[in-house]
Amino acid sequence: MGKGRALSDGVIKKILLSYTYVAIWIFLSFTVIVYNKYILDKKLYNWPYPITLTMIHMGFCSSLAILLIKVFKIVEPVSMSRETYLRSVVPIGALYSLSLWLSNSAYIYLSVSFIQMLKALMPVAVYSIGVLLKKESFKSRTMTNMLSISFGVAIAAYGEAKFDVWGVVLQLGAVAFEATRLVLIQILLTSKGINLNPITSLYYVAPCCFVFLSVPWIFVEFPVLRETSSFHFDFVIFGTNSVCAFALNLAVFLLVGKTSALTMNVAGVVKDWLLIAFSWSVIKDTVTPLNLFGYGLAFLGVGYYNHCKLQALKAKDAQKKVQAGDEEAGKLLEERESDVAGKRNESQD
Repeated sequence: MGKGRALSDGVIKKILLSYTYVAIWIFLSFTVIVYNKYILDKKLYNWPYPITLTMIHMGFCSSLAILLIKVFKIVEPVSMSRETYLRSVVPIGALYSLSLWLSNSAYIYLSVSFIQMLKALMPVAVYSIGVLLKKESFKSRTMTNMLSISFGVAIAAYGEAKFDVWGVVLQLGAVAFEATRLVLIQILLTSKGINLNPITSLYYVAPCCFVFLSVPWIFVEFPVLRETSSFHFDFVIFGTNSVCAFALNLAVFLLVGKTSALTMNVAGVVKDWLLIAFSWSVIKDTVTPLNLFGYGLAFLGVGYYNHCKLQALKAKDAQKKVQAGDEEAGKLLEERESDVAGKRNESQD
C-alpha cells in the first residue's frame, strides 16, 4: 500500500513537472513573440529595424553561451573540427540568420494572429524539402495531408482583413529557410553523431548568425540608424527582450529534455491558439470567421501529421526492442550450444 502510494506520488510529481515545463515554454515563447511585435510595430514602440534587433539577440545569446560553456563550465562543448564547423554549422547559421531576419521583418506588416496561421505551413515545408533532399520518402497519404494544411492556410489568408503581400512573402520566406535549416541539421549534424542542445547550438551558431546579419545591416539599417540622431538605446527594453529570447532557448532545452519533441509540438499548437486569442482581444487585431475556419483545417492537418509521426516512432522503438530481443536470444542459444558441445567433448575424453 505504501509502495503504491509512493509510486502514485512520484507519477503525480512527474506530471506536474511536465506541465510546469510546458507552461514555462508557452509563457516565454508567447512573451518573445508579443515583445518583438511591440518593438517592431510602427504603431507601438515604432522601432522597425528587424536586422538590428536580431543582431542584439544573437550578440547577447552568444555572450551568455560563451560564459556558460567557457567560464562557468555548466555545459560541455561538443568536439568539432574546423572543417566540420565550416561545412556543417556555417550553412545552418546562414539559414538561421535569414529565417530570423525575415520572420522579425514580417511583424512590421502582419498581425500576430495571421503570422501564427502562416507558421502552420512549417510541416509542409519540412516534408517537401526533406523529399527534395532525399531525407524523407514520398508518401501520397502524407502529401495529401500536406495539401490539406496548405488549403487551410490559403483559406485563412483569403479571409485576412489586413492582408499585406510583402509581409506574406517575408513570412513564407522565413518558413522556407527555417524548414531547410531543420532538414540540414539532420543531414549535416545528426547523421554525423553531432547533437547540439540549445546552449551549445547558441555557442556555435549565434556568433555565425551575428556575422552573417552584419552584412545586410551595414547596407540596409546602419545608414538609417546613423541619421536617426534622436534614437537612444533603451537598455531596459532591449535588455529584457534579449533575456526573454535567451530564456526561451533554455526552456526549449528543458521541455524537450524532460518531456519530448512531440510534447513541444502539442504545446506549440496551444501557444498558437493563445496568441490568436491575445491578438484579437488585447492587441485588437481583426480575426475573421474565415481566418479561424482556415486555420482550424490547417490545425487538424498538423495534428494528424504529429499523430502519424508519433505512431512511426513507436513502431521504430518496438522494432528495435524486437531486434534486441532476437539478438539476446541468439547469444543465449549460441552459449547453450557451446556448453553442450563442451560437455560432449568431455564425455568422449
